[in-house]
Amino acid sequence: MLVLVAALLLLGIVLGTVAHIPLPLSLAAATVIGSWLLIFAVRERAARRTR
Repeated sequence: MLVLVAALLLLGIVLGTVAHIPLPLSLAAATVIGSWLLIFAVRERAARRTR
């Protein structure tokens, strides 16, 4: 339960921050994070195939 509360608190802080920065900066940050997650997923999938 404590983890859920912490996750919701963190989500609120992040969304509050995004609401106050300009849209192009928000989109750039979202692109960087999305790319990082995509690269991570591809690397993990490749690592599982070689095991």
